Amino acid sequence: MKRWLDRTLGAVAMYKLVLGSLAALAVVSIALAFVGLVSPDPFALLASLPVAVAFSYGASWLGARIVGQRAHLESSLITGLLVFFIMAPSLQLTGLLAIALASTIAAASKFLLAFRGRHIFNPAALGAYVFIFVPLGFPTWWVGTPWLQPLVLIAAFLILYRTQRLDLGLTFVVFAAGIRIALTLANGGDLTEALSFTFLSSQMIFFAGFMLSEPLTLPPRRWQRLSLAVLVALLFAIPFSIGNFYSDPLLALLIGNLVAFAFTQRRTIRMSLTETDEIAPGTWQLTFAPHRPILFRAGQYIELSLPHSSPDFRGVRRYFTISSAPDAGATLTVTFTVAENSSSFKAALLALPRGSQVNATGIWGDFVLPRKTSEPLLLVAGGIGMTPFASQIAHAHRHDEERDIVVIYATSSSAPLPFTDVLTAAGVRVIVFGPQPADALPAGWVLGSEGRLNGDALSALVPDLADRRAYLSGPPALVNDLKATLRANGTRRIHTDYFSGY
Repeated sequence: MKRWLDRTLGAVAMYKLVLGSLAALAVVSIALAFVGLVSPDPFALLASLPVAVAFSYGASWLGARIVGQRAHLESSLITGLLVFFIMAPSLQLTGLLAIALASTIAAASKFLLAFRGRHIFNPAALGAYVFIFVPLGFPTWWVGTPWLQPLVLIAAFLILYRTQRLDLGLTFVVFAAGIRIALTLANGGDLTEALSFTFLSSQMIFFAGFMLSEPLTLPPRRWQRLSLAVLVALLFAIPFSIGNFYSDPLLALLIGNLVAFAFTQRRTIRMSLTETDEIAPGTWQLTFAPHRPILFRAGQYIELSLPHSSPDFRGVRRYFTISSAPDAGATLTVTFTVAENSSSFKAALLALPRGSQVNATGIWGDFVLPRKTSEPLLLVAGGIGMTPFASQIAHAHRHDEERDIVVIYATSSSAPLPFTDVLTAAGVRVIVFGPQPADALPAGWVLGSEGRLNGDALSALVPDLADRRAYLSGPPALVNDLKATLRANGTRRIHTDYFSGY
């Protein structure tokens, strides 16, 4: 099941998954409204939906034109749908005007309340929160209803799983639900009432899956994200009042956005393409010159944004692990494979002439080596999964770190291996599994097997497996298989990095 999920979701761009989930929820909601299973009037839903989406799209298009950017269609549609599920549906002119203004404010906030091209607040939350104070319409979170919760739960799980943020969602739900249940019981309610309200008649699951998980308003490191989830859960679940401000899920998220902003890259990353090189058959490396210095740790990844004509279903934004060392000078590189059925994004990226500007939305990731350099490491890469290790090994070599590193390079190709120069320069021990000619390997490298990586060969070549901290990187199916192999051979401290969608 896990392998199927990884393969299926990995082929779908995150924005398309969110958009498709929200669209499905909207269709089901309207159908349930017609048979009286959700409270809003079905005709109010039919009137409110196009207003929310159209005004979000229109404001995004206009804002992008004003600032000289290209509008992100999927993002604007997602924002409009979120406003639709938060604001009270209406057939009245004032109610529809409130929805239109909420969508417009939400879309405009991406440009007006932004720092160096990066928005600070969740747009839909900000647009809806304004109407806590403006008596035209109001946020009701009508999506929190028992008949919709199964579909909301499935969609939230798929989104959090696809973005590897299940820990974020679960942390938030555990704390928020625990507090709400405890408060209900403390105020004389019974456990059945507390559970029913918390999990069936609340916006909590929708909030965790669709709102809290927005990538651009999350901090880059796992401990920061989990701390943020706890903070937002406390503000979400505990009643409070400070002047004209009182506890509200939207306010909880907006406060969380401010806290997250302190940890994040505070501007859109603008870069110019300087080199495009095929470093191995079917493997390409692009070198960029950032317009401003950027900070990252070896092993982290960057999200590139490249609007282009006729994008396929995988969208116009893609994650790439940074393959250069953080201190590699004034350049940054990403490396990827190009298959026959490669995405329109990669095709457009490779077609860019030198000097083209490419924007990145941010840098994230926890797949970083321990700061304790004396800890023995096992780095296991499947194919293009070598990219984070190239960055980490180059960084360690530049800083003369005395790390005990064994690299396992699993490949299905007989062609020259990418990053051979980086690995040989650093002098790390490398064991190759795959159809590589033994006499063509660099001096000191070992051919473990011409077939697939297997536990017997691995334990024979690396007898101290159990004493090493292991890092696995590559396609999800391969990483999951290798993880099981390592555990069977005594390795317990294992970190993984999935290259979904490759």
